[in-house]
Amino acid sequence: MAFAGMNYLAILVAAVAAFAWGTAYYMTLSRQWLAAVGRVEPNKSPMPFIMSFVCELVMAWVLAGMLAHFGAGQVTVKNGIVSALFIWLGFVLTTVLVNNGYAGRKLSLSAIDSIHWLGVLVIQGAI
Repeated sequence: MAFAGMNYLAILVAAVAAFAWGTAYYMTLSRQWLAAVGRVEPNKSPMPFIMSFVCELVMAWVLAGMLAHFGAGQVTVKNGIVSALFIWLGFVLTTVLVNNGYAGRKLSLSAIDSIHWLGVLVIQGAI
């Protein structure tokens, strides 16, 4: 299932794997995350979960598109992971730090969320 250099099945698998990682990660750190955002109870709405999956699907698609620019012979697991690390460092980590800094949120929230997105991108880059 490839079109324009992108494998749409791999994109879907990458999004599902990233969502599974996020579920396990935030379940493990739920108390710490809730404390960092100053809440006692989690949000019970399904909307954040739906948005998370859709956004991870878009992220996997964009990452695949960026990797496709390497050319067919250059798309490897190593290149996917290295590209994901650069994207995380240059765009995700910086954005999380700035947004949480201006909002006056705890540094622990930035750490928890940034590590989550690092895992998402590395997983997607590897797939």
